[in-house]
Amino acid sequence: MNVAIAGAHGQTALRLTRLLVAKGERVIGLIRNPDHASDVSDAGASPVLCDLEHATVEEIALAIHTAEAVVFAAGSGADGGAARTLSVDRDAAIKLLGAATIVGAPRYLMISGAGPENPPSEDLTFEVYLRAKAEADAELAASDREWTIVRPGRLTNDPGTGYVRIDAAPFAASVPRDDVASLLALLLADASSARRILYINSGPQPLQDALGEILRGPARAHAGAQRRAER
Repeated sequence: MNVAIAGAHGQTALRLTRLLVAKGERVIGLIRNPDHASDVSDAGASPVLCDLEHATVEEIALAIHTAEAVVFAAGSGADGGAARTLSVDRDAAIKLLGAATIVGAPRYLMISGAGPENPPSEDLTFEVYLRAKAEADAELAASDREWTIVRPGRLTNDPGTGYVRIDAAPFAASVPRDDVASLLALLLADASSARRILYINSGPQPLQDALGEILRGPARAHAGAQRRAER
């Protein structure tokens, strides 16, 4: 599989890249800073300079033209305030969706976060971030892509344990980036995870067991319901 990762220099993205390359997958690593190319290349991906914030949908499509799946792992961080948060966390994710549609990449994994299911109305930085994520998630959920939205709790750099809790309903906790990357790698290989919103944090079950259990249950979210819930 040829996978394009937006925000390929991010900590979770680099971990995912290494896992995918170890499995023999090919990774296109989209970056906006050319100084990051060597780190992305060292992880095994082919770095491609493409600033999603300013690129057109057509330019992004050209950058990912061989992709069979895309992963949105980009984020505005603390830079630029509300305007940039919307530009990156919402608009860039939606532009990647348009590009995936153009190139015919059916699979789209969204790294979201905890809280977009009920975003607050205040205009503080974190509240704007949650609304941006909610709107991007809703747009993806209304699309015809084989999407999966992953909503981890507080991300840590602790070594992964491989033990997690995965649920279709929100719950608050934390999880190592290692374990989130491992989940994403599994999801890319599992078509039954399409059209699901999955919450993940550290927990008592081995990762594969927890994923298998949630995927055997009924899907609780579909495009129309998700769009209505997150308006």
